[in-house]
Amino acid sequence: MADPTVSRLRLIRTTGIGPVTYRQLIARFGSADAAIEALPMLAQRGGGRSPRIAEAALAEREITATAKLGARYLFLDDAEYPRLLAEIETAPPALIFRGDLTHATRPCIAMVGARNASAAACRFARQLALQLAEEGTTIVSGLARGIDTAAHIGALGAGSSGGTIGVIASGIDIAYPPDNTALQERVATEGLLLAEQPPGTEPKARNFPSRNRIIAGLAIGTVVVEAVPKSGSLITARLANESGREVMAVPGSPLDPRAQGCNLLIREGATLVQSAGDILEQIRPFDPRSVRSPIDAYAGSPAEDATDTDRCRITDLLGPVPVAIDELIRQSRLSPAVVHTVLLELELAGRLDRHAGGRASLT
Repeated sequence: MADPTVSRLRLIRTTGIGPVTYRQLIARFGSADAAIEALPMLAQRGGGRSPRIAEAALAEREITATAKLGARYLFLDDAEYPRLLAEIETAPPALIFRGDLTHATRPCIAMVGARNASAAACRFARQLALQLAEEGTTIVSGLARGIDTAAHIGALGAGSSGGTIGVIASGIDIAYPPDNTALQERVATEGLLLAEQPPGTEPKARNFPSRNRIIAGLAIGTVVVEAVPKSGSLITARLANESGREVMAVPGSPLDPRAQGCNLLIREGATLVQSAGDILEQIRPFDPRSVRSPIDAYAGSPAEDATDTDRCRITDLLGPVPVAIDELIRQSRLSPAVVHTVLLELELAGRLDRHAGGRASLT
């Protein structure tokens, strides 16, 4: 029997297998081995070729490289997987980590902002992170320049009373920006460092939004301290809002372009914060114990095979414009299990794109 870690990594590293698809495959087939065996059949039913399945040797090399770095894997069905992160639809099937996972069991606050932040904003973020960490919270950020750096440094200053989690867009062994190499190592040894990408992966633009969803997913709430419109920080805030988490922003001068994003968030309904007390007041009514356990993330309707008529009905309802899957279920008058089965087949065949908010479209 194949090593379960190797099998899961093979499935995760297979082209076209995203977080949603991975969950559905495991829910339907029960194991990564069974899912891998079924991929060609599912893709054929969807009208395309089977995705190129990652070789066992590739997964084994990755596991060896990860161990040499002193890092470990955390899979979605592991008991230690952060419960809030497991709640989001696109939770990473696997994370690579260094450090202490208990930091993720405390109430987490994400703090993000401009890379070219003003000195005053960096000082405020550092003090805010320190005060929040001293109250027993964990500060989550992305180890970028500016506000991220200030947030991590502030949280580390609280010692054992709080903590910090750094989420990076590269492999666990790559520091970006390079001038944060020492800080990243400190986060890994005194806090928790998380990476979704395999070791050796250089930071690429497409990986940063993926990193942002992890930052937002780990936290009860996200605080934005200086951000221009259409920035990565506002993407993180949007993802937090879509996940039902608190979104908070520090107001700034209307004369400073770096404050426009925060002021826009406040105008759209984000909570205005000026102190650590404002943030604690927002998050304390939230009880992290109320969320589902990671194992429940796999629960769902029993799998049902679809007929050719079912496939035609659903394909006819799809188009280039993203549509909510709930709407497909309503209009097709098919069971949710059948609709999800057809969408899974189409995705594996390379004919379907998934979008935020539980939507899908034909490629």
